[in-house]
Amino acid sequence: MAYRTATTLSVLLLAVVCLTPAVAAPAVAADIPRTSDGHPDLSGTYDVATLTPLQRPSQFGDNLYLTREEAQAIEDAALARTRSSSEASDPNREAPPEGGDGSAGAAGNVGGYNSFWIDRGDDTFEIDGRFRTSIIVDPANGRRPPLTEEARERSQARRRPRRANTGEAWWLETGGQGPYDDPELRPNGERCLLGFGSTAGPPMLPVLYNNVKTIVQTPDHVMILVEMVHDARIVRMNSEHPSSEIRKWLGDSIGWWEGDTLVVDTTNFSTKAVRGGSETLHVVERFTRVDKDTLTYEFTVEDPSRWATSWTGEYPWPATDTRLYEYACHEANYALGNILRGARVLEADTLDAGSGN
Repeated sequence: MAYRTATTLSVLLLAVVCLTPAVAAPAVAADIPRTSDGHPDLSGTYDVATLTPLQRPSQFGDNLYLTREEAQAIEDAALARTRSSSEASDPNREAPPEGGDGSAGAAGNVGGYNSFWIDRGDDTFEIDGRFRTSIIVDPANGRRPPLTEEARERSQARRRPRRANTGEAWWLETGGQGPYDDPELRPNGERCLLGFGSTAGPPMLPVLYNNVKTIVQTPDHVMILVEMVHDARIVRMNSEHPSSEIRKWLGDSIGWWEGDTLVVDTTNFSTKAVRGGSETLHVVERFTRVDKDTLTYEFTVEDPSRWATSWTGEYPWPATDTRLYEYACHEANYALGNILRGARVLEADTLDAGSGN
């Protein structure tokens, strides 16, 4: 009797299932492109330019989200600035004063990049259909945490007096080493060694221009080629970090899969290359393909000798058809030599003026 009852119940359940209309399954991770080993395929080229800032403007407080109207206002303002700065210059304008006028701008406002070269993006980004006020999501105010007392003291000790470009060798008055006495005194970006603004990272952040990145993925390695100064990051999969004595310009990156997310752990940074951090800097990045055209990039930065707490950010990497061309920084680096030669000319002029010649 029990057997007959169970059989009858099974038949009824099967009938209910058969008569129930089919419901389309929601999009799942299986819908994204995958490699032959079953992992999400992250390969492709991405343009990460965005008008959303790394740190949240203070007027938004702890609010992580923009309204659609606020996002549109930011985009309209950026477009207006671009149009204004792209207007034709007056061909009859006077030349700038020698050495610049001392106002804000490249080389004392003598000149520099115009908006043709700048590409911060055209819009703010969305995640889960909502506009963000900042890339940083933790701390809650969307800003980097306070520096430690140790970091403040180090920063104060390294700080050099900043002077406007007046066309004079002002550093001769201070004595000691001048800012143009040696090419190694110039910033890494100026020397074409690394891109500025942490464009190669980690963490990898949007910068003033050249925001294209290409990912090439194999089972054993992931390579991320960065447009700015053609920095290339190599992630060794399922590996271990070397001893702490080995230091690298972009740190040592190892990776592994957690489900459909690529996790990249980076340590062993060289203090010659770290932007704002120290040798204790530790960065964890997470790459997740959300659809065939978009990755979500998340990162957490911790450096107990630099910041009071860790900080975390995230933003999307949209795919692009743009090609990543070679970045010819300084066109064989002639500009760096000219920077140093120009300083020697200013020094000679200053010494001649002091001697009455």
